[in-house]
Amino acid sequence: MRLDKYLKVSRLIKRRTVANEACDAGRVSVNGRTAKAGTDIKPDDEIAVVFGDKTVRIRVLSVAETVKKEEAREMYEYI
Repeated sequence: MRLDKYLKVSRLIKRRTVANEACDAGRVSVNGRTAKAGTDIKPDDEIAVVFGDKTVRIRVLSVAETVKKEEAREMYEYI
């Protein structure tokens, strides 16, 4: 699954266009490398997203095309 779509489906970022812009600005990294929106995401990847002065680090637990709002939190864990 594409990184921008994963960020949207997992509800880390509300809209895919915003996720795409964050990737273009270099604020998202996967496994320690700055990532583009089209980067392929798979379980056990580590994603870091910079929101202003705060950095959110997560580990991908599962990848799904669609999930309910309540189940989105089960797609990742904070590290």
